Amino acid sequence: MAHKKAGGSKARQKPRVSGKRLGVKVGSGQSIPAGSIIIRQRGKNVAPGRGAGIGRDFTIFATKEGKVSFTTKKGKKHVSVN
Repeated sequence: MAHKKAGGSKARQKPRVSGKRLGVKVGSGQSIPAGSIIIRQRGKNVAPGRGAGIGRDFTIFATKEGKVSFTTKKGKKHVSVN
């Protein structure tokens, strides 16, 4: 007979890792200044379009001031600043 209660799921065990705050930071139609982060991502899920650049950690940022727009071309998502 077991003398210890059954362990919980793996998610509740140590070490507890904090979230990395990934995702879309600015919505479509919002205006942003140059240099602002638009999306933080792992891998190239969304590609940069006009007025947007990509960092070495795949962060997409605005290269000029304007409004953010999301489009899909040939099944690939793009984000632009117009």
